[in-house]
Amino acid sequence: MNPRAAPVNVRLTTLEPQPCPYLPGRGETVSALMASSIDGATYHAFLEAGFRRSGKMIYQPVCDGCSECVSIRVPVNTFTPTSSQKRSVRKNDDLRVTLGVPIFTEEKFAMYARYVRQWHKREQDANEESMRQFLYDSPTDTVEFCYRDKSEKLVGVGICDIGPSSLSSVYFYFDPDEASRSPGTFSAMYEIDWARARKLAHYYLGYWIRDCSAMAYKANFTPHELLGADGVWR
Repeated sequence: MNPRAAPVNVRLTTLEPQPCPYLPGRGETVSALMASSIDGATYHAFLEAGFRRSGKMIYQPVCDGCSECVSIRVPVNTFTPTSSQKRSVRKNDDLRVTLGVPIFTEEKFAMYARYVRQWHKREQDANEESMRQFLYDSPTDTVEFCYRDKSEKLVGVGICDIGPSSLSSVYFYFDPDEASRSPGTFSAMYEIDWARARKLAHYYLGYWIRDCSAMAYKANFTPHELLGADGVWR
């Protein structure tokens, strides 16, 4: 993939290739910078240009001979839920949602560790330091959505970045025992509604990869826009 220029004058570093976490047998190379602090307007410009955030790292894929990672966003005012997405809302109408500044807790870590082990089979990521750096060390304006059932059991947690005209989903993790609720779909629906209520134009879903089953749900949020190789959203 040909790297896109950063929207501001900064130096990007190409990191050493790693195994691709999405497509077996392939490698992953990213171009990135570390940001101790980044204002909302600049961060939004990076989203517009196809970058993402992981902890304090702002990055884009630049994999040789591969362009499968495609940035996807939903215009919140024209989003139309499918029947399946509406069912996910009904399945979760017992949940209470609270919002606040992202805060690491042992309760969240216990659920996160079970999630990455059971759902993604990534034992190496089930540690506190990895979670803190990935989700709870943000250089920008970030909000945490916590989803609890009537017994106050934690069902899921969503981390999103707030820009002047956008909400960007950084990550969502949930209790694997609650998978029948389709919590990921419900959280995205809730976050889209939250963005619409605050007159934010777009909800960014990160990268969509056509041949990755774990990413398939993103294309179900319609209408959506994809970032073309020419840098134009369509």
